[in-house]
Amino acid sequence: MKIFLVPNYQNDEAVQSGLTLELWLTRQGYEVAWARDPRSLIETAPDDVVDGSGLVISLGGDGTLLRAARIVGSREIPILGLSYGHLGFLTAASPAERDILGVVADALAGEMHVSRRATLDCEVTAVSEDGAVESVRACGLNDMALTRGPLSEMVEFDVSVSGHHIDRLRGDGVVVSTATGSTGYALSAGGPIVSPEFTGLVFVPIAAHTIQARAFLTSPADAVEIAVSHDRPSDPAISVDGQFVTCAGRIERVVARRGDADVLLLDYGPESFYNSVSRVFYGVRGHDR
Repeated sequence: MKIFLVPNYQNDEAVQSGLTLELWLTRQGYEVAWARDPRSLIETAPDDVVDGSGLVISLGGDGTLLRAARIVGSREIPILGLSYGHLGFLTAASPAERDILGVVADALAGEMHVSRRATLDCEVTAVSEDGAVESVRACGLNDMALTRGPLSEMVEFDVSVSGHHIDRLRGDGVVVSTATGSTGYALSAGGPIVSPEFTGLVFVPIAAHTIQARAFLTSPADAVEIAVSHDRPSDPAISVDGQFVTCAGRIERVVARRGDADVLLLDYGPESFYNSVSRVFYGVRGHDR
C-alpha cells in the first residue's frame, strides 16, 4: 500500500514527524510519497501522485487538512489528520494527546471510525466587457464565501434555493458551507454548529444591512444560487476553502450544491466531533468535566 503525506512545510515539527513516519512506514513495507512543497521553486512531483494511495496523512492544522482534501479530490481516499497547528478541529489526534505512530497503526489496521463528509461544488459565472460568458468550477470541503472586494462597497445580491427566490440582501457578503465548514467562516458570521452527519448546505449572510436576514439550512438535493446585483458598484471576491476563484470578467452569479463525492476523515468515533466542539468553542478541558 502507498501512503501519501501532506505536511505543513512551514512547520518544522510537522516535517520532522513526517520524516519519522516515512522511516517507520518504509520499515513496515509501505511505499511513501510526499505532496509537493507549494513554496518550492524546484519542479516536484505533481499532486496526482496520490493516485493508488490507500491512506493520506496530513501533518499540520486544519488548513493542511483542507489542502489534503483538495489533493484527494473525488478519489475518496481516507484522510488521517494529525494536528501540528493552533486549532486542529478537523484532525484526529495531536502529539500532545496520543502517540502518533500508534494512531497511524490504528488507521492502517482499520480500527478508526470513517466520517463521511459532504463536499461543496460551486459554479461561478462571469461576463467580460465584450459579453463573453465564463464559467469556473471549484470544489471544497468547508465553504464558499462571496465577499466585498477591493472597492470595499457593500455587495447586493439575490438569494434563491432550487429556483425559489428568498430575498435580496445587502452586506459584506455570504457564506455557503457544508456541515464541516459550519465551524469555520460560517460560525464567525453567526451561523450554527452543525453535526457532520448533516449533508445539506448552510447559508449565512455576512453583516447583512438588515435585522431580518437569517442563516438557514437546505436539503442535500438543494442548490443555493447567489445572483450579484449591479445596481450599486461592487467587485466581489469569491473563495472556496480559502482559495480565491479567479474570473476574467464581472461576477454574475454563483451556484453552490452538494458535491458528488464525499471526503473520508478518520477519527476515533462520532463523539470526537462533540469533544472537539466542547474543547475548541466552549473552552472545556478534560479535567473540567
